[in-house]
Amino acid sequence: MPLDAVRFGTVGKALPNVEIRIGDDDEILARGPNVMAGYYGRPDETAEALHDGWFHTGDIGSCDADGYLRITDRKKELILTSGGKKIAPQPIEAAMSEHALVAEAVLIGEGRHFPALLIVPDFTALGLRLGMPRPGHEGAARALLERADVCALYQAVVDAVNARLAQFERIKKFALLSQEFSTASGELTPTLKIKRRIIEERYKDTIDSLYSNGPVGR
Repeated sequence: MPLDAVRFGTVGKALPNVEIRIGDDDEILARGPNVMAGYYGRPDETAEALHDGWFHTGDIGSCDADGYLRITDRKKELILTSGGKKIAPQPIEAAMSEHALVAEAVLIGEGRHFPALLIVPDFTALGLRLGMPRPGHEGAARALLERADVCALYQAVVDAVNARLAQFERIKKFALLSQEFSTASGELTPTLKIKRRIIEERYKDTIDSLYSNGPVGR
């Protein structure tokens, strides 16, 4: 990042003698003397990562007209809907988590007709908004999340995020979870990143209910 020309939301420009381009699937490719010759003793992995000198980083992103690089997601994290649309979950999750009422958000939709969302409320912020104490146990939290006014609050947050998204990216349904994610429960890494597969397995019934004709599960 040039110190005299910082551009927030990007990682700066490529260093001298390094080329950056964006592949057909929006993967960031790099070429230059800094790129490795290959993985030692692993020709298959080398062939997968290197093509004509271009290193396939596995990151998804874009470059603006001035050469500033923006990284938006990991290629392996992309959600492929049943309609063939690819959705980068992290920017949407980050937009949701910017709101004070949201502690965590997990976008789902792999192989499904539309994207949906699991939301872990920030129960302290929610209590302050409602003028009541934070729920003292899971049962109280679950009862709170059943309230129509609470659901309306989170629908408004979802609507605000949807307004910034392409039609195929927009969240059609969401579920409010009564338990917070933690490293102890295995849902977060030590650096507090979500473990997407663990969460999808643990909340499978809730996710399935989002894609059924019945009521939204929580």
